[in-house]
Amino acid sequence: MTQPDLRRFAWLSIAAALATILLKTWAWWLTGSVGLLSDALESLVNLAGALMALWMLTIAAQPADEEHLYGHGKAEYFSSGFEGFLILAAAAAIGWAAVDRLLHPQPLVQLDLGLAISVVASVINLLTALVLIRAGREHRSITLEADAHHLLTDVWTSVGVILGVSAVWATGWLWLDPVLALLVAANIVWTGYRLVIRSAAGLMDTALPAEQQAAIAEVLEKHRGAGIEFHALWSRQAGARSFVSFHVLVPGRWTVQQGHDLVEGIECELRARLPHVHVLTHLEPIEDPLSHQDQDLDR
Repeated sequence: MTQPDLRRFAWLSIAAALATILLKTWAWWLTGSVGLLSDALESLVNLAGALMALWMLTIAAQPADEEHLYGHGKAEYFSSGFEGFLILAAAAAIGWAAVDRLLHPQPLVQLDLGLAISVVASVINLLTALVLIRAGREHRSITLEADAHHLLTDVWTSVGVILGVSAVWATGWLWLDPVLALLVAANIVWTGYRLVIRSAAGLMDTALPAEQQAAIAEVLEKHRGAGIEFHALWSRQAGARSFVSFHVLVPGRWTVQQGHDLVEGIECELRARLPHVHVLTHLEPIEDPLSHQDQDLDR
């Protein structure tokens, strides 16, 4: 099945990041708020992540070749992992600026205009994130999903910053601004951590999710019985593609055509239940003791 070109969504994310960087930096320059500065720094991370996403989606879209017989889908995990590390770096920078401002408070100015600009930037991020989430789920792209969830985190971060800076405006308590920035840093550390862990899991050939494994078991159970058994079931996820392999044990008296028809039917059912799945089967005579020696491969 031909994979759609997802790079247009990366270009959308790049455009949104550039727009929000300009808007949030303008808001920080007007107000002097370290909370708004933290918001602008996270948008820089969004831009770097979107550029990395574009690069990795370009690689992932390449067809399989002699050196990459299983395709290039795992390139997407590098993108989400890279974005996770960028988020952690941004959190450190925000924390540094917030502590300095906590020790050396400064008055905030033009908060009304600065907050209005920040609201516009947040709306841009929210709309972009909704588009990316839908595309990521539809096309099973961890890169788009990671980018979308990061943008949503940025939206909630912005909401917190806007509320906090508004509280400073209303109360005059300058310490609220850097404290809020520290809370923003803590929040995006958690986001970055989850992205890094998920990317590492993909690179380590994590098995398919439980609901997909249940779908596989349901298909196999339909054909089990009357001398037909299965073992050595393996599965893994590689970007948008899934890989499943298992051994099929059938009566030794069967003809090659009978065995072939059975495994072709099972593979067809699995492809109908699991989009973008690649199925590898191994046919064995159930009466032969050697066929059961590889049961240690069961997972």
